[in-house]
Amino acid sequence: MTQPSDSAARRAIKPVICYPVDTLPAPDMDLYTRARDTLTKVHEVIAPAREAATFHVPKGHFFRITSVEGSQVGDLNLFNANDLNERFYSGKTRALHGTHITTGQRMWSSFPGLRPMATITHDTLGWYGMDEFGGSVHDVIGTRCDPYTHNLLAGGQYHHCCHSNLSRAMADHLDLTPQEAESYVHDVLNVFMCTGFTRDTGQYFMKASPVRPGDYLEFFAEIDLLGCLSACPGGDCSSEHSSDEAACYPLLVEVFKPAAGSLDGWVSPQPNRYDRSHGRG
Repeated sequence: MTQPSDSAARRAIKPVICYPVDTLPAPDMDLYTRARDTLTKVHEVIAPAREAATFHVPKGHFFRITSVEGSQVGDLNLFNANDLNERFYSGKTRALHGTHITTGQRMWSSFPGLRPMATITHDTLGWYGMDEFGGSVHDVIGTRCDPYTHNLLAGGQYHHCCHSNLSRAMADHLDLTPQEAESYVHDVLNVFMCTGFTRDTGQYFMKASPVRPGDYLEFFAEIDLLGCLSACPGGDCSSEHSSDEAACYPLLVEVFKPAAGSLDGWVSPQPNRYDRSHGRG
């Protein structure tokens, strides 16, 4: 392959951020911090190892995903509990916040809503940052392990990939078949997973998660939420992505209600104000 004479100059062009976020509506983290001091636990659910579980979080409540027995990552789907067509949009969240998200950043919903669904209010792994390999935690770049890619690469029929786990949990919740329910399953927030892109080939990689029992990721529900969380069959994802061999552990989801008056001034975000005419008024 022949390089053009100006190849170095072309590579040296400085990048431009696609979506500057200076005008992005910012969460009132001081308000959320004060409300956190008043929380009362109202519900909990366990996502068993290599399985998934659903849970509800009313708007204005907090929820927390905690490692309880061993190093374990989870795949999280979120929906508007009142309209399941509005769901977490990992691609737009990535475009706005970057490849991994942490305290003060948000999970955004799909079109046409495009509004904050949940705001991260506490992250015990916030210290990790980005390591020498370009890895970090809580990514919005991986799609979820799935049986279709597993079959493509390795053959066989593996039923505990996160896609299947989420499909079964949603099927139970909605009284559907897994085949019907899987249309609701979407790209995830990889909770606790440590990932990045290799710097030579640009391939998606995973490495052992730094999560330990007691670590948690906490969110504020900006709208009424239905959540679905899979305890990934990769365990801490240190070696295999979909496996019955990896050590796997459950994940705990807890829902908390703040005291009355602690969120005075907060308003649940409305759907995006674009008029949806698409130029055809």
